[in-house]
Amino acid sequence: MKDLSFEQKASLSRLEAADQLAALADALRHGGSAELDLGPGRLTLRIPEELRSEIEVEVGDGEIELEIEFKWPTAQTGTASRPTGGSHG
Repeated sequence: MKDLSFEQKASLSRLEAADQLAALADALRHGGSAELDLGPGRLTLRIPEELRSEIEVEVGDGEIELEIEFKWPTAQTGTASRPTGGSHG
């Protein structure tokens, strides 16, 4: 069972599709807590430094389908090994 699922289907112009991808690329570039405007709403995601990716292209039935998928764990990792400050001595 998934904790959260969001799906949006829409017809877009090539420019609108490019704008959505550019916003996603900007969010990935900056990491941390990223906000994406998706139609009538806004989605906020925590994006870590490392991701897994999958790109899939299917051609058939007179259409081309391109899927770009990014995955990362919901739990933050690697924070325990970072120093949090304090006295040195």
